[in-house]
Amino acid sequence: MTQETAVRSRRKTGGRGVRRTRSRGRRALKIFGLVVALLVLGGAGAGWWMYSHLNGNIDSVDLDQAIGDDRPEKVATGARNVLVIGSDSRAGANGDLDHGNVSGARSDTTMLVHIPEGRAKATAVSIPRDTLITRPDCKDGDGKTVPGQKRAMINGVLGVGGPACVVKTVEKLSGVRVDHFVQVDFAGFKGLVDALGGVTVKLDQPINGSKGGLQLDAGEHRLNGEDSLKFVRTRYGYGDGSDLGRIGLQQQFMMAMLSEIKKQDAFGNPARLYKLADAGTKSLTTDSELASLTSLADFAQSMKGVDPATMETIMLPVAYDKTDPNRVVAAEPQSTQLWEALRNDTAIPASAKKSPAKGGS
Repeated sequence: MTQETAVRSRRKTGGRGVRRTRSRGRRALKIFGLVVALLVLGGAGAGWWMYSHLNGNIDSVDLDQAIGDDRPEKVATGARNVLVIGSDSRAGANGDLDHGNVSGARSDTTMLVHIPEGRAKATAVSIPRDTLITRPDCKDGDGKTVPGQKRAMINGVLGVGGPACVVKTVEKLSGVRVDHFVQVDFAGFKGLVDALGGVTVKLDQPINGSKGGLQLDAGEHRLNGEDSLKFVRTRYGYGDGSDLGRIGLQQQFMMAMLSEIKKQDAFGNPARLYKLADAGTKSLTTDSELASLTSLADFAQSMKGVDPATMETIMLPVAYDKTDPNRVVAAEPQSTQLWEALRNDTAIPASAKKSPAKGGS
């Protein structure tokens, strides 16, 4: 088609073809969908190599195969639930970040993000790592059955059975269907923050970490990747030194990082976008439905209406365990009210946001 013919065609359609093309282009550039820009700038060969490289960064798990049919029903309204797992594995590059290369991994962060129908807002529910739960029978990464256990700590599930077991445990705990999961480890988290050029946080009280921990006065701070990692792992030296206090820092940082990603004009800068995508996909594990740049871009596009400034962050209501005061258990009836609201995609009642435990281990 000649340029003149193309112009006449666009005039006949009232510019609709142009709008559709621009819409597709914007979607392709969202988050990890940068293949179009790479093809234009670097040629088909280089663009395909970069696309393949980023795809190859992503590990995946088939949840249906790993968990089977014993799962809650999907929310009929079209809402989505995404489980975010922050792994504190000390193996390999992660060991270098945490002063030691040791085997095993725990989920330092377990957060269920609920996106209601309409995708205009979201609610993030953090589950304290010291929460005692009943871990169901699971299959590990090799397909071997891991027997269930009562009174297991939720942060130990990842090391025992892998991310699929964490998904199954959260589903059993909540009765909420997990549609997708994203697991990020230390190295990937640090790299993403550094690729952003840092993240700005504001503290209402100082952090006085000991033994090489983070030292920050109250006020605003721009954190690099290494300090951001210390920030989200801070426990002692902040507030009452509890795990529940650390959850507040993690939720605050998540909001700050999402705001930073949204603020930066990465989509108009293919080189910067590639850097972010490369950092974001390294050390990333997802369910098989999200395990490609195209799938990630489509999912990101579907959530473009979610504003980090309006995202609600709450903690699973917990109470101190009567046998071990250093552990917590889901508080009733608050936790049941919370999970019921997520299952039915309805507003969370104020009573479900109150946690009897104000401190923690």
